[in-house]
Amino acid sequence: MNLNINIKLKRDKGVTLIELLIALVISGILIAALYRIFIGQQRTYTVQEQVADMQQNVRVAISKMMREIRMVGLGNVSDVLSLASGVNGFTQAITPNNNSITIVGGFRQVSTLAADAAGDQNKVTLTSATDAAQFDTDKHRFISIGGTESNTVTSINGAVLTLNNPLKRTHKITDRWGNLLSERERPPILKIQAITYTCGKSGGKPALRRDENTGGGAQPLAENIENIEFAYFDASDNPTANPSDIRKIRVTAKARTDMSDPDYKSGDGYRRREIMSNIQLRNIGLAPP
Repeated sequence: MNLNINIKLKRDKGVTLIELLIALVISGILIAALYRIFIGQQRTYTVQEQVADMQQNVRVAISKMMREIRMVGLGNVSDVLSLASGVNGFTQAITPNNNSITIVGGFRQVSTLAADAAGDQNKVTLTSATDAAQFDTDKHRFISIGGTESNTVTSINGAVLTLNNPLKRTHKITDRWGNLLSERERPPILKIQAITYTCGKSGGKPALRRDENTGGGAQPLAENIENIEFAYFDASDNPTANPSDIRKIRVTAKARTDMSDPDYKSGDGYRRREIMSNIQLRNIGLAPP
């Protein structure tokens, strides 16, 4: 009887405290290793996502800026640049600086002609009064008709604009056979603007900023762009600071990630990328069509 009881007790014997502690230690080591792998993968993903966002951010911003710089001078802006105050204070199609640039051109089409505009007359009719209203203030009075001549608006009556000077040429909305042109074929009406690009702070972060010089101040175009540099070249690809000689502009932009990485031991923990692009100017030095 006693023998059977002893045998049963031996069979029912549980895990010892030492065995339990060893199992807990091994489990802890495995969990810690898995956690480190997970954290490492998560950090790698976060870094890659931030770098991708940074690269996409700077590409989109630079693309928009390059598009407008390439259009500088569009609309034969020489007539409005010759005014005493130029276009909102700027009398050159390009005002070059190392870390900023101001460009003047008909960057935005706001309407088309809705009626023939005769040479030596000083009135043009736009498609709608809403379109005409975009030239309603002193800072927004600069206009290009047909992309071939520029002028300033002195008054608005519905869709009809009165210009400061008579037109130099006739702009027609019919072809040579007298057929009415479609709206997209009619002479375009462009709004001439002076736009400044530079870098500054926005919400505590570095940003590429765009200023239309109409009193609203510089607005952020893209965050986390720390620096932008411009270099200017003439038709022979020689460096120049003379606005009238500039035919190519080289833009170099430096961007950073949105957040610093404490494990990134270079500098302040921000990863950075630099993008350089060359812009050939299409409308500078060309005679109006």
